[in-house]
Amino acid sequence: MFDKYLFALGRGVRSVRKALDDETAKDEGPRDVTPQGEAAPPASAPAPANDFAALPPARTMLRLADRPLIMGIVNVTPDSFSDGGRYLDPANAIAHGEKLAADGADILDIGGESTRPGAASVSIEDEMARVAPVIRALSAHTRLPVSIDTMKAKVAASAIAAGATIVNDVWGFQFDPDIARVSAAAQVHCVLMHNRLQDDPGVDMFAEVKDFLSRSIDIALKAGVAEDRIIVDPGIGFGKTHPQSFELIRRLAELKAALGYPLLLGVSRKRLIGQATTRTIAAERVIGSVSAAVFGACNGADIVRVHDVAEHAEAFGVLNAIRNVQTGRPR
Repeated sequence: MFDKYLFALGRGVRSVRKALDDETAKDEGPRDVTPQGEAAPPASAPAPANDFAALPPARTMLRLADRPLIMGIVNVTPDSFSDGGRYLDPANAIAHGEKLAADGADILDIGGESTRPGAASVSIEDEMARVAPVIRALSAHTRLPVSIDTMKAKVAASAIAAGATIVNDVWGFQFDPDIARVSAAAQVHCVLMHNRLQDDPGVDMFAEVKDFLSRSIDIALKAGVAEDRIIVDPGIGFGKTHPQSFELIRRLAELKAALGYPLLLGVSRKRLIGQATTRTIAAERVIGSVSAAVFGACNGADIVRVHDVAEHAEAFGVLNAIRNVQTGRPR
């Protein structure tokens, strides 16, 4: 199977799609690894994206900087916890991504399957159909590095063919054994996130995250991913109690030093922000999200993954001025 990914990546987008379609036809789909919870609305099919199919992808590689980078979130899903399907249509998702770029995003992160607890699983075919036209258009229009938020190798391969240069895996290469090799072959950056199915207040979460991410790093390196292409993410809110998540944020610098790799922090609009601020509506957690991101940036976060780019860009502008670092986009 993996040989077909490599062959397809070498032949271009049409070959990628054909090879992936051939494999998908034989595949019953991935096992459901999402936490159990309240059922989410069924996934609906994306709108046709013929207008975007002819765009040539632009492969802009990630460059880290002396300042924290802002990764803007584009959820091409019907059931995201934060925007509930507003950007399921490709045209709406592309317009949103372009706005995030104009607001100051350094990276765009495109996802076609919600990772919230209880979210409906999405077939490989549907996930590819959702993200590929959006990635193709945004990579061409914005010239920013584009990330694919997926745990599936076939989706990652399709996204890379469409222009993605970052694979952001919420299971840290420990769900689909082929995704590390697909990433290595394409020489893209990889975000390896800690995850677990259920929270457990009795777990030493710092130790678990460190051990889990160490395994993820080992998987990536053994697959051929270059050391300078690896980024780690403690997975705030994924299988963790709020106190455990706050502890991880508090100890970011310690975690980064222990692992020795650049670090991404994703805390935007999450429930722990709502608990601390009493904001029950996700979209109203902007100030709390910015506060957590600024703390993270001061304690080792190289990238912050956010919904509200303009507000974070303004806050980081002040932080960068205090630190006397360059604020232009990395080159």
